[in-house]
Amino acid sequence: MVLSTTIYEGDKRCRITHDPSQSMIETDAPKDNHGAGARFSPTDLVGAALGACIVTTIAIVFEKDGLKLKSARAQVQKEMSASPRRIAKLAVQITMPSGVAMDMRPKIENLAHNCPVQKSLHPDMQLPIEFIYPD
Repeated sequence: MVLSTTIYEGDKRCRITHDPSQSMIETDAPKDNHGAGARFSPTDLVGAALGACIVTTIAIVFEKDGLKLKSARAQVQKEMSASPRRIAKLAVQITMPSGVAMDMRPKIENLAHNCPVQKSLHPDMQLPIEFIYPD
């Protein structure tokens, strides 16, 4: 179990502390929802968590297979629905480093579709994932 603490600091901004490490994240309401949009919004963090979860899960499996993932990139584009206001779509683009073996690619793609964050999201949310292998 991991504890985090959120402190509301006013003006629709929060400071979140990861209690085990004491690292912090600041949030702000988005411009389209009465905020300044000066920091990640809480829903932005959901998209960022999905991207980080995918590449981290891939790295863990690479290590289990005796390989080292030296780089990967996840870009996540979030789309909100107006009514009810919620995340409607998180479109993910994963760019892998060159040299990923063809036989590893289906395994990587399966991992991306089954990372813990992806499995925790609402089933109505659209979650298309595109993979780019530069070679």
